[in-house]
Amino acid sequence: MKKIILTISLGLFSIAGFSQDTNAAEGPWTREGLFNLSLSQTALVNWAAGGQNSYSGNALIKYSANYKEGLWKWKNDLTLSYGGLSQGDIPWQKTDDRIEFNSKVSRDKKEGGDWAYASFLNFRTQFVDGFKLPDDSTLISTWMAPGYLTMGLGMDYTPNEYFSLNISPIAAKFTFVGNALLADAGAFGVEGAEYDSTGVKTKDGSIYRFELGGNISAQFKKEIAKNVELDTKLNLFSNYLENPGNIDVNWDLMLNMKVNDWLSASLICNLIYDHDIDIAVDTDNDGVTDAVGPRTQFKEVLGVGLNMTF
Repeated sequence: MKKIILTISLGLFSIAGFSQDTNAAEGPWTREGLFNLSLSQTALVNWAAGGQNSYSGNALIKYSANYKEGLWKWKNDLTLSYGGLSQGDIPWQKTDDRIEFNSKVSRDKKEGGDWAYASFLNFRTQFVDGFKLPDDSTLISTWMAPGYLTMGLGMDYTPNEYFSLNISPIAAKFTFVGNALLADAGAFGVEGAEYDSTGVKTKDGSIYRFELGGNISAQFKKEIAKNVELDTKLNLFSNYLENPGNIDVNWDLMLNMKVNDWLSASLICNLIYDHDIDIAVDTDNDGVTDAVGPRTQFKEVLGVGLNMTF
């Protein structure tokens, strides 16, 4: 009976924790944090209508630390997220896995002006291994495979407190593939291994790829309605050295909705297009790859549950 009560409780609720310290200032520093956790479970015993047992969970941590004094500004943002799902006999598989850090230093051209000289850094990777499911033995990604590091110099345009535009005509992008098998396969755009006519490897695959180009990023963060905050960012990168017309796109959207002191909801979307990432497609689900090439990637995570502030 205790197990049944626990199952019903977990099935009815997604448990979410939220902590936000708005404008917590310590001298020139302002810090803000967010924590969200959602869990769900379904257990079936002799259920005539059919179905499968399942459980899932998602966790999100966002933290920012910003510095402002005189004409100087330094903005830092860290995002950590992980989620997964297990259904029936299918083992645990991740549905979200992200580590991202952004840092930007700027100096206003003049006091109270909209334009500033700026430099930025963006780093992205993931926590754990990813597999080509339902095959849980074929590795397709892991920690620092891929890892992305982008840096640039340019100008910032900030006409108000909720919108900013960064234009960096000089930017460098590094793609890291720290796993030897993935590097040899030429995953994520790095140069793959070379083999002789007998199939013996004569040269290891490269563990990184360098691109020199231009970068544009825009961010909008504002409470668009009472207790509804929209935070979205668009990043565009063009490689001057190879096919500059192929624009790498990375778009993030996060919508936080606080219904009341105890109930909240969040919607997180991420869209990626990178011409250097080949994605295999099995259109008829026969286990045979029908096509390989660059494609638009999209991810959406919706969480609804109890809300707690502290």
